[in-house]
Amino acid sequence: MPVKTPRPGELEAIETASRDEISALQLQRLQATLARVYEHVPHYRAAFDAKGVHPADCKALADLAKFPFTTKHDLRANYPFGMFAVPRQQVARVHASSGTTGKPTVVGYTKNDIEMWAGLVARSIRAAGGRAGDIVHIAYGYGLFTGGLGAHYGAEKLGCTVIPMSGGQTEKQVQLIRDFQPDIIMVTPSYMQVIIEEFRRQQLDPREMSVKVGIFGAEPWTEAMRAQIEADAGIDAVDIYGLSEVMGPGVASECVESKDGPVIWEDHFLPEIIDPETGEVLPEGSEGELVFTSLTKEAFPIIRYRTRDLTRLLPPTSRAFRRMGKIVGRSDDMLIIRGVNMFPSQVEELVLQTEGLSGQYQIVVTREGTLDEVQVLAEVLPSHAAADREALGKQLQHRIKTLIGVSTRVAVGAPESIERTLVGKARRVIDKRPR
Repeated sequence: MPVKTPRPGELEAIETASRDEISALQLQRLQATLARVYEHVPHYRAAFDAKGVHPADCKALADLAKFPFTTKHDLRANYPFGMFAVPRQQVARVHASSGTTGKPTVVGYTKNDIEMWAGLVARSIRAAGGRAGDIVHIAYGYGLFTGGLGAHYGAEKLGCTVIPMSGGQTEKQVQLIRDFQPDIIMVTPSYMQVIIEEFRRQQLDPREMSVKVGIFGAEPWTEAMRAQIEADAGIDAVDIYGLSEVMGPGVASECVESKDGPVIWEDHFLPEIIDPETGEVLPEGSEGELVFTSLTKEAFPIIRYRTRDLTRLLPPTSRAFRRMGKIVGRSDDMLIIRGVNMFPSQVEELVLQTEGLSGQYQIVVTREGTLDEVQVLAEVLPSHAAADREALGKQLQHRIKTLIGVSTRVAVGAPESIERTLVGKARRVIDKRPR
């Protein structure tokens, strides 16, 4: 299918700037942000003072390493509005991430923040091949989750026609896709799999849908899943990255012409890669934990936020900004099974490589006595309903042991036996071990 590469004049000047120009802009904005949070956010003043640093100590971008990290614990400790850098009355909107410990992490936006966010999502959609006049079907959840409204405002900013479907109601998703003929869909990759399944359940060919580009984010996904979705739906699948603590969707996004990792919009976000154990900044190209500092946010600026996402920084290609590699996992999602590190993404790769299995899976971890036990749940495709599921399970079990080094029990179920995600992120890991 034809790929929409940018024409002269379609890119913002900063997207083709020199590295020196980008670095100079970053330093100017970083120094202003450090000064502002020190003056207006008590948490940052206390944290900087405790580490013996002052905003005036930042003379170069490398000096950011002198400043303390921000963690999700810090955000929860200052719940709900303690991290805001403007009076609450200037906050135009509040979003929040799900709170697994009882309290969500709350973020705020001024009107300028919302306008900046919309502009970056518009830039991201354009990088994915979208143009003014395209119809965008948004199946991210709306509400406190940043996905739906973030995508919505960005698509409108670009001049697109928006279908604000939100998540769930899969039959209706298919109906509207068929009736409204959208050009682009924005959704989690795991829910896109569910939509493809619904097309087939209705005896429709998902490759004949009008959608040409899928912009997928909100959860890690592998190259194997990209290949499967592109083959199943006949679309270009591009990766958009973001998290509510830093902004929401649109912190980084892939370019459709290269599909070689999300481009970080470095004029607004300064990335670092650190050793997740020591906190040391690692050389460019090294794999480690991704850390972000916001450079332009007013209501909720964040300094050296530890995302827990494991990736690496890559040199520029389609744009002047650096890229990030595929998320290989999260430092807090890594499973340690009898001394072996295992990420859900590793299992996903092997599930998708096993002929006859759908891309749906779950990892169930239990503890028998002092030993951890892992069960991998998978399922066959409807087209392979009569397959020898026990043999497929043994094949997958052998590959997990050989390639990952973890002994597992694999159970392959009937088609659609794995729990589906209808709104939000797929639940890939069920850890039943005692805390």
